[in-house]
Amino acid sequence: MSETIKQEDQAPVQLPVSIEQDIAVDSTPADTVPTDATPTDVKAGEAGRGSKKRSNRGQTCRERREFATNKRRARQQEDHERESTPREKSENSEPRKPKRRVALLLGFCGTEFQGMQVNPNARTIEGDLFTALCEAGAVSADNATNQQKVQLQRAARTDKGVHAAGQVVSLKMIVEDPDIVEKVNAQLPDQIRVWGFVRVVQSFNAKTMCDSRVYEYLLPTYVLMEPSQSNLLLAQTVPFEERQIPETKAEDMKAKREYRVSAEKLQFVRDAFAKYKGTHDFRNFTVTRGCTETNSKRHMHWFNVSDPMIIDGSEWLSLKVKGQSFMLHQIRKMVGLVILMTRSGAPLELMDALFEKESRVNVPKAPSLGLLLESPVFDGYNSRADKQVQGLTNPVTFEPYQKTMDEFKQRFIYDAIIRTEMTESIFDGWVNSAEVFPEQYTYINKEGVIPESAIVVPGSGRRFPFKSAAGNQGAESSEDELDSKDN
Repeated sequence: MSETIKQEDQAPVQLPVSIEQDIAVDSTPADTVPTDATPTDVKAGEAGRGSKKRSNRGQTCRERREFATNKRRARQQEDHERESTPREKSENSEPRKPKRRVALLLGFCGTEFQGMQVNPNARTIEGDLFTALCEAGAVSADNATNQQKVQLQRAARTDKGVHAAGQVVSLKMIVEDPDIVEKVNAQLPDQIRVWGFVRVVQSFNAKTMCDSRVYEYLLPTYVLMEPSQSNLLLAQTVPFEERQIPETKAEDMKAKREYRVSAEKLQFVRDAFAKYKGTHDFRNFTVTRGCTETNSKRHMHWFNVSDPMIIDGSEWLSLKVKGQSFMLHQIRKMVGLVILMTRSGAPLELMDALFEKESRVNVPKAPSLGLLLESPVFDGYNSRADKQVQGLTNPVTFEPYQKTMDEFKQRFIYDAIIRTEMTESIFDGWVNSAEVFPEQYTYINKEGVIPESAIVVPGSGRRFPFKSAAGNQGAESSEDELDSKDN
C-alpha cells in the first residue's frame, strides 16, 4: 500500500539493531580499500559482505507467503496508528486531524454534468464533490489542491448525462465531526447527495474491490415501433451529404406516445436482452481504441426487462442489468442494438454473430438520458475476515439509506428523465437519425447477415451528422476518441 506524505511530517525511522550494524559495517565506500590491504584481503572482504545478504532460498512457499502477509499487515497497522495520531502543527498550516479510510455513499442526477470523473475544463460530479468535502472540513487545506492526496477512487465511471442512485467513492477523510455528512451536503447542489459513509480497511479501493455493478435504463416503448416510411424514403432519395434529420410533427409525436407494445414484441425484447447473460466478447459494444480480444470479455449475471409502465400518458420499460464490469458505452450499445433489431425484425442469431465476429462493426449507442447506476456491489469485501480483526464490521451497502435513495431517485432522476424526454423528444431524434443514415447499420437486417460493407476499419470510419436542426440527440458512431476502460 502506497501513501504520499510530506517529508517534514515523517517521524524519525527506528531501524532494527541488526540493520544498524549492517549500516555501520558497510559505511565505508565500496571502492575504498586500505592502503596495506592485499588482493587476498580485498576478496575476503567482498566475500564477507556478500555473506551478509539475506536469502530466502531455504524457505518454503508457505513460509514466504506467511512472511509477505505478516509484513503487509504490519505496514497497514503502522499506517493506521500514524493516521490516528494527530500531528504537530507547523508554523504555516492548520492543526493536523486524523484521517480515516472510508467508503462514501452518494447519488446524483447527471443531467448538468460532464460525467463522473474529474475534468479541469468541465463541471463533473467528482469536481463538485471534492470541493464540498474541502469546504466542509472533511479534507484538510493541505490536501485540498489535489484529490489524489486523499486517494479518491470511484467504484464506477459514468458518462455525460448519466445518473446514479447509488455510487461509492473511497478516500481518506476527516470524520471526527458527527455532522460531517450534513455539512458536506450543505455545500453540494440538490442534485448531488451524500447518503453516508462506512469505515473500511486501509487497503480498500472502491473500484478494484467492487464485485459487480447494477445499472438501470428507462426506455419509452415507442422506439420499438416499425420504421418510419418517410425516413426510409428520405434515405433512399436524398444524397448522403444533403440529408437532415427531420423533426417529428406534434400530432405524430402524440401518436407515438400513445403507442403500447404488443406481448409478442415485448417477448422478443426480453429474449434479446437475455442473450447478453453469461460471458461474451463485447468488443463490438465499446469504443475502438484500447479494446482487443484479450480485454473485451465481460460476464453479465442477468438482464431483466420489467412489465410496461404508463408514466404521463407514455409507456416505458425498466431495463436492469448486473455485470462484473462494463466497458465504455457498453450498456448504451447493448440497448441500442436491441432497439434497432426490434424495429427491423432482425433475428436473435445476429447477436451471436456479433459476439463471435473478429472484425468490428458499428453498434448503435442509445441516448445517455435513460441510463443510471443503481448501485455497486461489494459482497466479496463484506465477507472478508480481516475486517473483523480491525473492528470494521459494517458492510458497504446502501440498505440503511434505501428509502431516502428511492425518494431522491424518483424526484431527481426518474422525473428528470421523463420531463426531458417529454419536452425534447430525445429518443425520437435518436431513432430518426438511425433511419435517415442507414449506411452505418446495414448488418441489422431481417436476414441477420453481416455484409463486408458493415466492417469498420479503425481510423477510417465515416463520420455521420447526428444532430438534427432541432438539436435532438442522434445515434452516434462507435469511432470515439476515447479508451475502452472499465466502469
